[in-house]
Amino acid sequence: MRRLPLLMLLLAACGRPHAEQPSPAPRPSILLVTLDTTRADAVGPEQSNAETPAYNALAGRALRFRYAYATVPQTLPSHGSMLTGLYPAGHGVHENGRYFSDRVPMLAAKLKEAGYATGAFVSAFAVARRFGLGRGFDVYDDEFGTDRAERPANETTDRAIAWLDKQTGPTFVWVHYYDPHYPYTPPAPFVGYYGEVAFMDQQLGRLAEAFERRAKGPAAIIVVADHGEGLGEHGEQQHGNLLYQSTMQVPLLVAGPGAKPGISDAAVSTRRIFHTILDWAGIDATNSLLRPAEEVVVGEAMKPFLDYGWQPQVMAVEGRLKTISAGKIEVYDVVADPKESHDLAGRADIPRTVRAALQEYPIPTGVEATAPASADTEEERRKLASLGYVASTAKPIVRKGAPRPADMAKLFPILDLAAGLFVRGEYTKSIVLFEEIVSADPTNLDAMLRLATAHSSLGHHRQTVEAYTRAQAIAPDSADVRTYLGLHYARGKDWEKAVPLLERVVADDPDRLPALEGLATVRERQGRIEEAIRLRQKVYTMRTPSAAELARLGEMAMGVGQTEAAIQAFQKAPGHDLQLGVLYLAARRFEDARSALDRVPPTHTDYPMALFKRAQVSVLLHEPDAAARIDAARKHANGVTRELIERERLFR
Repeated sequence: MRRLPLLMLLLAACGRPHAEQPSPAPRPSILLVTLDTTRADAVGPEQSNAETPAYNALAGRALRFRYAYATVPQTLPSHGSMLTGLYPAGHGVHENGRYFSDRVPMLAAKLKEAGYATGAFVSAFAVARRFGLGRGFDVYDDEFGTDRAERPANETTDRAIAWLDKQTGPTFVWVHYYDPHYPYTPPAPFVGYYGEVAFMDQQLGRLAEAFERRAKGPAAIIVVADHGEGLGEHGEQQHGNLLYQSTMQVPLLVAGPGAKPGISDAAVSTRRIFHTILDWAGIDATNSLLRPAEEVVVGEAMKPFLDYGWQPQVMAVEGRLKTISAGKIEVYDVVADPKESHDLAGRADIPRTVRAALQEYPIPTGVEATAPASADTEEERRKLASLGYVASTAKPIVRKGAPRPADMAKLFPILDLAAGLFVRGEYTKSIVLFEEIVSADPTNLDAMLRLATAHSSLGHHRQTVEAYTRAQAIAPDSADVRTYLGLHYARGKDWEKAVPLLERVVADDPDRLPALEGLATVRERQGRIEEAIRLRQKVYTMRTPSAAELARLGEMAMGVGQTEAAIQAFQKAPGHDLQLGVLYLAARRFEDARSALDRVPPTHTDYPMALFKRAQVSVLLHEPDAAARIDAARKHANGVTRELIERERLFR
C-alpha cells in the first residue's frame, strides 16, 4: 500500500475532531494586592512583630519569594514598575508627584484588550488617577472623601468587594492598602506601625476570601509591598532616601495556576509582577515569576539626587550579594548580614554583570527629572505633603563632591518637616529649618530656593535677594533661580527687574509655567495687555485656572475689545452674567444676551446697567414689552446709566 504524502498526513491530523485536541486552560481572575510601606519582616509565618494570619494562610499555599526587591522606595514609581514591567529609568517617574507619560504601556490596558474586566481601588492620593496609572481600568476608585488624602483598608475593601459582586467574567482587580504608612494611627486595639500591618492583614483576609468566592473559574493572587520602612535602620526612620534592605526588600507571594507552593531564595524584582499577570492572562509568558530566571535585580533611590543634589544611588543584587553605588561602592551579603552592618567592599569579588548593571543604569538628567512634571496645583501639593511627600521644584544640579545620602541621614527628618511646612504656607516656621539645612548642606539648591521663596512670601525683600544670590552662586546657569527671583521682583515695586529674568527663561523654555505666569503679570504692568492675554491663555491650557483668574482674563480682553476671548473666559467663570450679556450684545448674539441678562439678580451692584442692556436687547429682538423694559431702566437708573439712556437712539 502506497504511503500518503507527509502533507496529506498533516492535513488529516488537522482535520480530526476538536474533542481530541487538548482544551486551553481557562484564564484565571487575578487579584493584585499592594501593601504600602510594608517591610519584608513585617508579615509572614517567621515574624513575631504583628499578627498576620491572612497573609500567612495565603503564604502556606503560595510561591513565596524571600528576596523580592522594590525598584524604588517610593509609592508612585514603585507601583509604576509593577504595572509597566519597567524600572523607573524606563517609565520615567523617579519620585512621587510626577506623571506617567501616555506613551508608557500599562498592564490594565493590555488585560482590557484581552477581555478582562479591570478595576482598581487605591487608598492614597500618591497613586491617584491623575498621575497616570489609571489607563486601562474600567473603574479607578480614588475617592478618599472631602479634605482627605487617604482612606483606611476597610473602606477600600468594601468598595472592591462591591465591584467584584457585579462582575460576570474574568476580572483583574488591583487593591492598594496604605495603612502602615506614617503616621501610624491604626484603629483600636491596634498600636503603632505593626498595629497598622495587623489591621491591614484583617482586610486582606476579607478581600481574598471574597475574591476567591466570587471568581468565575480559577483564581490567582499576588500580594506584594511597594517598599518597606526604615524604622531607624541606617538612620532612616521612614523611606525614600536610601537603598538598604529595610526599605527595598519586600514581601511577595504568588498563588494561582502554575505557582508551585514553596519558598524561593532567588533575588527577584517586583517589576516582574507585570510579566506574571500577562502570563496568567495568556498574553505573554516571558519573564514570569511562575518560572523565575536568575537575573541581576536593580533598584534606585533618586529622590536625594533630584531634590537636594546629593549622589545618585543605584543598587544591583545577584544571588546573596547586594552592591550599592552612591559616591562609593558598598557590598553586603544580605543572607549572612540582613541588617547590612558589614560592608564587604574591597574584599568581595563583584560579578562583572553587577558592575555592568550599575554602570549602565541611566541617571536622570535635569530635563528627564521634571518631565513628566511634578504636581502642578496647590491642592495636589497639599495632599502629597499631608502624606509626607514633597517633590522638588528645581532641576537637579550635578555638583562636584556631592554628599552621599547615607552620610546625610541626620537631615532626613528636618528636610521632610521643612518641606511640609513650606507647602502648607507656614513660612516663618519653615525658614528656621531651611536655615539649619543650608548651614549643614550649603550647596543644597532646593533648600536655598525654598528659603528664598519663604522670605519672599512674607515680604522680606532683603533676605529674599540674599538667599537668591546664594542660590545663584550654587547654580549660576539655573533657570530655576532666574524664574523664582523674577517672580519675587514681579510681585513688588521693583517689578521692572523681573522683565529680563523672565524673558530669558521663557525664551529658553517656552513652556515653563511659573515663568509664563510671572511674565504675564509684568506685561500687564507694562500696559502690554494683548501680550498679557496671550500668555495667560497659554498658561490656562497648561493648568486649570481659578474662577477669579478667568474673570480677570475676561476683564482684560473686554478692555481691549477682544470680545470672543472675553466671552470664552467669562463663560467659565460663574457669576459674570452681566459681562456676558454686554459681550453677547456687542457680538450681536441677542438671544444669548437676553438669557445672560435675565440671570442678573436685582441685588447685583450694577443691576441698573443690566436693566439698560436688557432694554436694548428687547428693542433689537422686537419684544412686545420693550417699552416697559425701557421704563424700568429709566426708573432704576443711576448716575452712569441715566445719561446712557438719554443718548440711546434705540429708545427714541
